[in-house]
Amino acid sequence: MNSDAPFRLQLSGITKHYPGVVANDDISLAVRPGEIHAVLGENGAGKSTLMKIIYGSVKPDAGEVMFDGSVVHIQNPQEARALGISMVFQHFSLFETMSVAENVWLGLDKSLTLPDVARRITEVASTYGLEIDPQRPVHTLGVGEMQRVEIIRALLARPRLLILDEPTSVLTPQAVDKLFVTLRQLAAEGCSILYISHKLHEIRALCSACTVIRGGRVTGLCDPRQESNASLSRMMIGAEPPALEHHERTPGEVVLQVQGLNLKRESPFGVDLVNMSLDVRAGEIVGIAGVSGNGQRELMFALSGEDQRAPAPAISLCGQAAGKMSPGKRRACGLHFVPEERLGRGAVPELPLAQNLLLTRQESVGKFGWLKTRELTRQAAAIIERFRVKAAGPQAPARSLSGGNLQKFIMGREIDAKPRLLIVAQPTWGVDVGAASQIRSELLALRDAGCAVLVVSEELEELFEICDRLHVIAKGQLSPAIARRDATVEKIGQWMSGLWHEEVPPGVSKMQQEGSHATA
Repeated sequence: MNSDAPFRLQLSGITKHYPGVVANDDISLAVRPGEIHAVLGENGAGKSTLMKIIYGSVKPDAGEVMFDGSVVHIQNPQEARALGISMVFQHFSLFETMSVAENVWLGLDKSLTLPDVARRITEVASTYGLEIDPQRPVHTLGVGEMQRVEIIRALLARPRLLILDEPTSVLTPQAVDKLFVTLRQLAAEGCSILYISHKLHEIRALCSACTVIRGGRVTGLCDPRQESNASLSRMMIGAEPPALEHHERTPGEVVLQVQGLNLKRESPFGVDLVNMSLDVRAGEIVGIAGVSGNGQRELMFALSGEDQRAPAPAISLCGQAAGKMSPGKRRACGLHFVPEERLGRGAVPELPLAQNLLLTRQESVGKFGWLKTRELTRQAAAIIERFRVKAAGPQAPARSLSGGNLQKFIMGREIDAKPRLLIVAQPTWGVDVGAASQIRSELLALRDAGCAVLVVSEELEELFEICDRLHVIAKGQLSPAIARRDATVEKIGQWMSGLWHEEVPPGVSKMQQEGSHATA
């Protein structure tokens, strides 16, 4: 990057008000060609609003935007793309009923045919290690795969300014490394990159400049390469997150048991579940690591009761055969579930937070179905306070919250229900370091209180921090369990390719192992 080069993007005095809140307050920011510039702030600090202003999907109340030295008034994303601005959203902007190729085609030059776009998707996906089938319908994708589609769409536009909002939240460490190679290459070719992430180690490794936002205002500018995670945390949230205390404990009775679960995919683009077995005991956290699209979605559907095709004995919940149980009956047994899709499955976008409690909580439903609205409001307010959710109150619609704050509310709703078994997909997706620390601490406290917890996450650091035992999922198969103290990032990374079959446990001959695989 040439420090004497004119700015690619300059923001001056950007201000944006929403009812009851100032999202951006007199923000100024400048990015040079070839610079990878981080925007750091806690959930609700105003980062996403600022990025949407640059991309033309939100109009500022005041302030000036300059692009390549000229003042611009970007009215919509189409105008932004015409200038050379691409954005990868944290909440995906994809049409679920359309294919990957059709979604990408919508944002590109219409001189390209759909087959041309499909070929380019395959080329870019192969080059950058973001494999995806262009013909696959979006509704069959997991969140990690949707993220790949968004990144590929942005790269195909050959941007001059690329905005990335939490681009690695559901990518594996190997995929993150490949993405960073791509981003550094783009920067070397002169592309400017605005990078939003709550992963401080990523910002320090990738970015050469960082603007810190707190409460909608710029509070600092630094070179993150010269900072530590602790100093960046202090700039972002005013303090370092407390260290987690993970102590060994003896687990209790088996709460969830999966034995020989085989399920054929429901979609031609899905994944077959093959001979899966696992158990989760009271007072322990079991983690499942893996690359998105390897059967996590299908397994979560089977465990939550959304897919009831499994033989009844294949899934046991608190000693009861549960393979055919409805989600409601599983909740009555003490199962609570946090899906990876926050809006649409975890929460109804248009309903207020208080009424969203009714998706999984029935304490406020009286006789004949009458709602105890005061009790609903009280419960929602308590969750908002306990989990420090930034919202306009219990009556705020779910869609009005930032992604991280909605995640905190949904996690709080299920943790506060005091479940016997909690199954969570991506528990800290898109939340800042302070909120991630709190959520992980609450999960450990739930474990210590005797709850059985199953966590599916693509954050290896998170799994190593909170889990007692780990599995890896690959191509619809589940690895043997490994104790956290025996696991390494390298080993889990290898297992993500299904390579646990190559390892022979101590005391087991190669012939015995091959025989067990044949039986499976």
